[in-house]
Amino acid sequence: MGGRPFAVLLGDDLIDPRETLLSRMLEVRAAREGSVVALMEVPAEQIHLYGCAAVEATSEADVVRVTGLVEKPAPATAPSRYAVIGRYVLDPAVFDVLERTPPGRGGELQLTDALQELAAAGTVHGVLFRGRRYDTGDKAEYLRTVVRLACERPDLGPRFRAWLRDFVAALDAGAGPQDTSRPAA
Repeated sequence: MGGRPFAVLLGDDLIDPRETLLSRMLEVRAAREGSVVALMEVPAEQIHLYGCAAVEATSEADVVRVTGLVEKPAPATAPSRYAVIGRYVLDPAVFDVLERTPPGRGGELQLTDALQELAAAGTVHGVLFRGRRYDTGDKAEYLRTVVRLACERPDLGPRFRAWLRDFVAALDAGAGPQDTSRPAA
């Protein structure tokens, strides 16, 4: 990385392309230095699916200081309902920490564990994201996301929606899947 901060975007966490989350994270990094994680409030019963952040407020409504991180905590022990979602702007100091971080949950090297050490040093901030995010690590959500985004695209949407209507109508009529290789004209 040449000693420079860098962005990590996890492929199973899709942020709607109309959102400006990464730009905001880069602004926070430029102003506060250190590392920046994206945080999203989730229902308590879902926090065990994510890394979870303990946070303190800052002078900015959408920025918090991360004071601690726990990988996939039980809801009863989670420090908050703020889940770390798949966007990071990391300071190169994370590499030194990762080198000495032992395997964590699941016997894997956890980025959350390395960020926990940096958070304890006061160098991790979070951007609170309230926009459109799709958890494509879930197979059904992945399919819904692809259909939703395709339908919304001006270059694909009209023809794709027409094809989709015909496809669903054929399924509802009990005809079974037809030749679906070409969208309707």
